[in-house]
Amino acid sequence: MLDLFTIFSKGGIVLWCFQSTADIFTPSVNALIKSVILQERTGNQIFEHESLRLQYKLDNEFELVFVVAYQKILKLSYVDKFLNDIHLEFRNRFINELQSSKLFFNYDFMNIYQETLTQSEQWGKSQAKIPKQMRTFDESVKSKKTVASMIERKDDNRDIKKQKMPKVLDSPKPVAVQNGEVGEELLIANRMKFMQKMTEVKKKADKQKSPKPEKAGKKPRVWELGGTNKDLANLERTKDKPQEAGEYIAADSTIIGQMKGGIRDLEVESDTDEEGINEQDIQRTATQTAQRKSKSVFSMFKSLVGNKSLKEEDMRPVLEKLKDHLISKNVATDISQKLCDSICTKLEGKVLGTFDSVANTVKSTLTDSLVQILSPKRRVDILRDAFEAKRNARPYVMAFCGVNGVGKSTNLAKICFWLIENNFRVLIAACDTFRAGAVEQLRTHMRHLNALHPPEKHEDLTMVQLYEKGYGKDAAGIALEAIRFARESRFDIVLVDTAGRMQDNEPLMRALAKLIKVNEPDLVLFVGEALVGNEAVDQLVKFNQALADYSNSTNPHIIDGIVLTKFDTIDDKVGAAISMTYITGQPIVFVGTGQTYTDLKSLNAKAVVHALMK
Repeated sequence: MLDLFTIFSKGGIVLWCFQSTADIFTPSVNALIKSVILQERTGNQIFEHESLRLQYKLDNEFELVFVVAYQKILKLSYVDKFLNDIHLEFRNRFINELQSSKLFFNYDFMNIYQETLTQSEQWGKSQAKIPKQMRTFDESVKSKKTVASMIERKDDNRDIKKQKMPKVLDSPKPVAVQNGEVGEELLIANRMKFMQKMTEVKKKADKQKSPKPEKAGKKPRVWELGGTNKDLANLERTKDKPQEAGEYIAADSTIIGQMKGGIRDLEVESDTDEEGINEQDIQRTATQTAQRKSKSVFSMFKSLVGNKSLKEEDMRPVLEKLKDHLISKNVATDISQKLCDSICTKLEGKVLGTFDSVANTVKSTLTDSLVQILSPKRRVDILRDAFEAKRNARPYVMAFCGVNGVGKSTNLAKICFWLIENNFRVLIAACDTFRAGAVEQLRTHMRHLNALHPPEKHEDLTMVQLYEKGYGKDAAGIALEAIRFARESRFDIVLVDTAGRMQDNEPLMRALAKLIKVNEPDLVLFVGEALVGNEAVDQLVKFNQALADYSNSTNPHIIDGIVLTKFDTIDDKVGAAISMTYITGQPIVFVGTGQTYTDLKSLNAKAVVHALMK
């Protein structure tokens, strides 16, 4: 049943391996290492890759990983027991070699493996034969009923009585007449028949009555000067507009030249005071710092553990405090739980030193994990990629998407300023054909940017130009025409601005998937607010899912990176960065920190984690 079982160290050295088929399992194991173990996602011990399901167990004392692989269409109930048993057998058999770190050793483990697997399979068969036990009262539906749901009210009784069908009485048997007098039972039966006949006559009379005419619904009010659809052509302000080539506004020359080169990182807040203070000030600062630390949320977990392996019950109080702390910093609840579960799995069984406390160990491990999550898994160098596209005589295309009101157009203008500071010609494609004023907003940004970098300073070349076709048009078609125009006019970069849309709006999500599939941009950036918490998870998951489902492609183009906006409004509640990166696995490329063109930064993982954990 098992296709693969392997034991390897976290350093990548395979200690023992058994393979029951001739298939190649290297890609699946590498995907497990890359997507789960290296990215600190070890809370859930099941990983699926293509047609395989991989289950693993970590040995944190000796830094080992035990992995089992089998076809995911199979339901094997004994895998958890097998992993636990084989883990104990391997440790007990080779405890001396593991303690002396003999990784390159001939581990003779085949017989024990076969015996343990056979015992686990027999245990699984015996468990399947056990009849299913009845549910307890606590597990039943009745136990979940509240007292309020059991109270009967008068209104409820009336509704029930109305729904009851009238009973049809059986005709009573005829009763003989005694001494010329009719029996009492016969009189009652005749009265009931008479009442039924009268009721039927009344119903027929009601049916013959003409139905009452229905009241006409409320009609919309028509305003005298409101206009109709025929007036849309006259109200269109984006057609036949005058030339604006020379209409530049006064430029703020102080910001010119500040964005040359790469984007600057977010500044890291320092715990140390200014240089030049005397020793008494240093001593006073150290005392105050110690007092502050003693009042922190982790002060109750300062008990020392000497040469003892960590257990889940030891870490659970600390992890609960850390979870509440992360949620208070705007990390999504599900992500906080997964992070704490991953830390628990990573540290369980690890031996602490004499002067190591549980709180410090858990907190430092979580800090390292958060830095690892925020660190980019792949290179995102827009300037280098744009130069490469320029050498190939094609424009570099970036598409921006996101929900309403997160600042897509504003941050697009910031990125545009950064690009023209590095001597790139930029074409802005106005593909937001839905929101009123979207085209005019981009045109205003174009005027400002051309005022900062006029053609006279760039060999009479206009550095920024807007490509727009008005409102109500197909966004995918406008983007396609803009890319063609950029190629013919030798623009270096095309920035595609799209309409804001909620993640549950299926027609707009289909339109976005169509735009990305038709134009195949080099980079798809999701623009999200730093203010959101749990909503960030829902937005990113559904955006990625929609792009994958509606593209009708086996290899769909999903989100490549994230632009985190309004970062200057959240103080130290920076948890949205963790939530977004954890969900997508994609890097945060830009961080918006203000309203001016220079308020664009690159994410500094240590700065974010420092603000998150303080």
